[in-house]
Amino acid sequence: MKLLSIECSATPCSVALTEDNKILSSAFTNVKLTHSQTLMPMALSVLSSSLTKISEIEALAVSVGPGSFTGIRIGISAVKGLAQVKNLPCVAVSTLEAMAENYSDTDCFVCSVMDARCNQVYNALFKNTNGEISRLCEDRALSIDELVPQITELSKEGKSIYIVGDGAEIFYPFVGRTENVCLADSQRRFQNALGVSAVAERLLKEGKVTSAKELCPIYLRLPQAERELKRKEEQK
Repeated sequence: MKLLSIECSATPCSVALTEDNKILSSAFTNVKLTHSQTLMPMALSVLSSSLTKISEIEALAVSVGPGSFTGIRIGISAVKGLAQVKNLPCVAVSTLEAMAENYSDTDCFVCSVMDARCNQVYNALFKNTNGEISRLCEDRALSIDELVPQITELSKEGKSIYIVGDGAEIFYPFVGRTENVCLADSQRRFQNALGVSAVAERLLKEGKVTSAKELCPIYLRLPQAERELKRKEEQK
């Protein structure tokens, strides 16, 4: 099955085309251009370089959050537009889970971290054993102070803990002196459509698909504008 995957939940933007876990083509950027400028040209480039027509795509996958509210909406909107032409099945993938795939070839723990601002992070913890990645907790928003002792406790198990995600450099100084804790190298630190594809392939086999109409973002907390409005209403 030819699967087109999209990831644009933070500054990096990427697209991957795979077929039965085989990478046919992929593209990645990590620049401060808006995803509305870069995403569709990247998708068309990926299809062109693999000599694949849009009509040959059989399923679509996208990271649905957590992450940048704008980036997530752009990714989902792009997939909705592509899917509706042929009513293609869609797969909604957690951004944090997709990042854990960056270390799928290593027996370790993965701490996926995204900057949620205000001294908070979006986070999930994963364990990889013999290529099988399992969740240790659900996706969540929590303070850095809450996450630090959890990493300290996890380090006692003796396996390496890799800190990945666009919030890795923010969080790592708080745990960098803890034994077994490592900052992921730059090649494997950021979210990537290849990770989205790997998770989506598993979900497709499990029948966990959705329609384009049902695709929706997972924010974990309200956008700032909505938080401000809610705060004002509570103060009335």
